[in-house]
Amino acid sequence: MHQEEARVRLLDAAEELFYARGIQAVGMDEIRAASGVSLKRLYQSFPSKHELVEAYLRHRDERWRAALAAHVQEHAAAPGDAPAAVFDWLHAWFTAPGFRGCAFINAFGELGAVSEGVARAARDHKDAVHAYVAGLVRELPAGDPAALAEQLALLIDGAITTATISGDPDTALRARDAAVTLVTAATAQAAGAER
Repeated sequence: MHQEEARVRLLDAAEELFYARGIQAVGMDEIRAASGVSLKRLYQSFPSKHELVEAYLRHRDERWRAALAAHVQEHAAAPGDAPAAVFDWLHAWFTAPGFRGCAFINAFGELGAVSEGVARAARDHKDAVHAYVAGLVRELPAGDPAALAEQLALLIDGAITTATISGDPDTALRARDAAVTLVTAATAQAAGAER
């Protein structure tokens, strides 16, 4: 098995196990067994669990944001539809088997106080999601796009956290309604200011 193939298999196994059960509950031997990668190859790829955890978070960030962006691109016919499409994607994610909330909030809760790498990965993910939402908002005629992007990012995190704790995937739909209201108000405010 080539090094890159081993790395991908280890990251996939780590993502599945860490997300399902938590980082501290999963040992390196479980990841090795689930990935089918030898112990020697595991430690060649990731000399410590700490390095594997950071790589897992970076890997998940890329996959999560790519899936979100692909959904929005496919389902938003116009720029004004994009914020609602974000929450539609969240609803689909919340109803998927194995949904356990935000991997970054979970990891930060477990290790953020003792691992700068985990804290940094969580902050980087949240910053990247915020930047993505800000990019969507820049396409709208909004009065204060920075404020609107911040509000939508808060709705996203709030919906994820509430759905995780309550087990109610329709939290995304209620957050969607709030997002549509915010976008409508921001664009109406901009149109009024132009008069």
